[in-house]
Amino acid sequence: MQNHATVRDAHQGKLGVRSVESIHKSTTFHWVGNGFQVSTYFPSRGLPPERVSPFVLMDYGPPKEFEPLAHGKRGVGWHPHRGFETVTLAWEGAVAHRDNAGHAGVIGPGDVQWMTAGRGIFHEEYHEDGFARGGGRMHMMQLWVNLPSKDKVAAPAYQPITSADIPRVRLPDGGEVRVIAGAFAEARGPAHTFTPITMLDVRLEQAGKLSFALPSTHNALAVVTRGRVRAGEEVARTGELILFANDGDRIDFGAEEDSHMVFLAGQPIEEPIVQYGPFVMNSIDEIRQAITDVETGKFGPVPA
Repeated sequence: MQNHATVRDAHQGKLGVRSVESIHKSTTFHWVGNGFQVSTYFPSRGLPPERVSPFVLMDYGPPKEFEPLAHGKRGVGWHPHRGFETVTLAWEGAVAHRDNAGHAGVIGPGDVQWMTAGRGIFHEEYHEDGFARGGGRMHMMQLWVNLPSKDKVAAPAYQPITSADIPRVRLPDGGEVRVIAGAFAEARGPAHTFTPITMLDVRLEQAGKLSFALPSTHNALAVVTRGRVRAGEEVARTGELILFANDGDRIDFGAEEDSHMVFLAGQPIEEPIVQYGPFVMNSIDEIRQAITDVETGKFGPVPA
């Protein structure tokens, strides 16, 4: 229940700093293909779809060493998607991507790949050949971003966002924010999105602070990948996700030690959602249609 001060501030258009609704841990680790060992934060019972919308899935792969591979590949072979976007953030390692819409590229340290599956696409993701042969450390995150029903039939698209494309904002108390999507301070991220989204890659030095405005209607969460971060009265440690309540129009963080986190926010898509494997649609019938369309070749041919 809101207190009188919060209600009064809301009437004046000032809600204040958001509180923390809950803190969550990820699932146990599992392999995606034979190249990506990840833990899943959502979907999960503790994080209902409406509280993380427009995001649908978060798989995080913390730093992991891979031995050199003499032959063969590590990764995920050709598979279909429809109805959403995949966003891959890379901090270490290199992944080669290819799809049947003619897009291809390598995601390296600091890069982001933003792929719109839209009405349907096949793609594959493998450790880049040089990285696979030499071995090394992989550190990545993949997000699935939902599309509104009117955009689920959008043409497949690919946004290769290099590290150099991403603006960086130095923080006065120590640290840096890379703006991937949305705006922070005077910077605007390069990602083109179908709905309003904020995506920030944040490094805070010990005792560093981060504070910024955000519409109270936008869902907001942050994953701490290293360190210890305070939000309000709560502290989240390495591997924990902070879910914010929609009760304020500012976000405040403070680092209790050198820390790294990914902050995500966005306007919820208030539509039914049905996820089945690689499809994110609005109804069971649309899922059935997606399966039929894959089987009858409507996603296009899979390259040899």
